Amino acid sequence: MPKPSFVKVATVSEIPSGHGKLVMGPFEKPIALFNANGEFYAINYICPHMGGPLGEGKLAGYVVSCPWHGWTFDVRTGLPDHPGGHSVSAYEVKVEGNDVFVGWLKRVKD
Repeated sequence: MPKPSFVKVATVSEIPSGHGKLVMGPFEKPIALFNANGEFYAINYICPHMGGPLGEGKLAGYVVSCPWHGWTFDVRTGLPDHPGGHSVSAYEVKVEGNDVFVGWLKRVKD
């Protein structure tokens, strides 16, 4: 498998723990970047339900709720936390010093 190409999207200090924000990932793709207890995760910004902004959703632990209709997703995997729902893509993230990078390859489950 090829190594992901990473793009700097934010600094650690820009996103407080328990919050997310819109960043532009590789190829100018809108990505929702979250700080979950000091760990950073990236998923598609657009909710598959009605196009809501996941980066503006409420983060509880590792689960973000879409602010439009409440669909929920695990930010570590992009999977819904309810059976039968649509998932969103999750992306590789790395932190180097104060810089946060997102990779263009989708995150592979461990």
